[in-house]
Amino acid sequence: MRAPIGLRISSRRRALGISQVALARQAGISASYLNLIESNRRQVGGALLLRLAHELGVEIGALSGDAEHRLIAEVEEALADPVLQSAELGLAARDLVAQQPAAALAIARLHRAYQGAQSVADDYADRLRTDPLLAELLHRVLSGITAVRSSAEILEDVPDLDEAERRRFVGSITRETRGLTDVARGLIGQFEQEAKGRRTLSPMRELDDLIFERDNYFGGLEAAAADLRGEIERAGSFGEATLTELLAQGFGVKVVRSSGRELDAVGFPGQYHFNPQTRVMWFQTSAIAATRQFQLTRLYAELAASDAIEREVLAPELGSPAARRLGYRALGSYLAGAIVFPYAEFLGEAERLRYDIEALRQSYTASFEQVAHRLVTLRKPGAGGVPFGFLRSDPAGRLTKHFPLPGLPMPGAGHACPLWAIYGAFRTPEALVRQVAQFADGSRYLFIAQAHARRVANFAERGAIHTSVMLACDVLHADRTVYATGLDLADPGADVPVGPACRLCPRRDCPDRQEEALMPGGQPGAVRAPLVPRRFDIGEAG
Repeated sequence: MRAPIGLRISSRRRALGISQVALARQAGISASYLNLIESNRRQVGGALLLRLAHELGVEIGALSGDAEHRLIAEVEEALADPVLQSAELGLAARDLVAQQPAAALAIARLHRAYQGAQSVADDYADRLRTDPLLAELLHRVLSGITAVRSSAEILEDVPDLDEAERRRFVGSITRETRGLTDVARGLIGQFEQEAKGRRTLSPMRELDDLIFERDNYFGGLEAAAADLRGEIERAGSFGEATLTELLAQGFGVKVVRSSGRELDAVGFPGQYHFNPQTRVMWFQTSAIAATRQFQLTRLYAELAASDAIEREVLAPELGSPAARRLGYRALGSYLAGAIVFPYAEFLGEAERLRYDIEALRQSYTASFEQVAHRLVTLRKPGAGGVPFGFLRSDPAGRLTKHFPLPGLPMPGAGHACPLWAIYGAFRTPEALVRQVAQFADGSRYLFIAQAHARRVANFAERGAIHTSVMLACDVLHADRTVYATGLDLADPGADVPVGPACRLCPRRDCPDRQEEALMPGGQPGAVRAPLVPRRFDIGEAG
């Protein structure tokens, strides 16, 4: 969503008491061009935005409005929810955030809580349908109620029962009610056990919040990575051989490879796993050199610097055990990436190569996904790279991993717009796909995607499923990358019109829409109508 960058530049300039002429001279542009920028009639990004931020003494995020973007996206998703669809609020999400930020934040939080409650209700409904223990307990409850009712009806309807028979039926009722009490306690206990760890946010959402709050940059882990990289290089040149030797000497770890199929401690198959009891790090022979190097680095990091990871996992954003477990895994990978790609060195190389991922992966013996991950973390205050967002999708279109990019309208879960390059990459595996995408509000992004398949280890293995990885950056930064070569970024006429996802997209004329749009403000959401118009509600156009 386009931020009023020009207004922020103007406000900051006036607050500092700098004239337009003076700022334009310092930034190397004409005063008339700066006037167009400040009046929001010209886009500004890339190197020019960096120069203006430097001259105004602020971080680039303060001008681009990164802090507001995610709130706008969350409010927009909330207003598009069917629960609020009929409420005529009269404000777009962007206007609401600008005019009533506290109310916008409250709506976003309430919608999160509602989604969490809805998820809990769905989980319980699924359990009631499929859990054999709960089904048995409910069956016993119904059987007990039936037995009590039958005995009570006999006592009420048969007046000539002798005292012995009456005591027998009363005793039966007493036994059944005691049994029902025990069963009810067991049933409640099952639900209480399930509810103990539940929060209004999913573990992945908690992790997303931590990443967004830190702008995907963890200074403590970067410092630990620099120390560990130094340790490794003192033992030899960085790479698989040195890592294998250090793991053996320092931690008694043996690295083995085989073409078979093995399971980890929780029964999950994969190309690698570590057994902490036997101290064996196993790789399938199909694992490429980049995978082996990265996972050995990750193992070394977790064994040598677990305290550094644990300090980050104690962040208040990770409030549940599941979130902390996910956080430890994600931050362990972050630390490994910081070791493989030292910050200052990698940033310099990325800038020199204009973020050419293929060139970077060859320089560092890395995969496309590993390089993409590291590019997303180049967010050190005052020394950041191009701000990228990251997405990964399976062939069904489900987003399996994402790092948020402020401003990029993205669904919280499920599928994104089918027109995004991340899905188009599946049609040409291993080939890089680039795309300039334009959203309905006029915001524009450069998408870079590539699909890859995991290699198979032997004839008996099934063909591996491809995954697609995509980087996204605001088109204002595109000229800093090699992927802008040959594109006329000043002409939006060639952009691909997209949305965040069908249910959040206002483009009613899109021929690729797969589901109805959920429109805020009480507007009709239907785009798939009968051939012969029919009215199904009062006041609806027929």
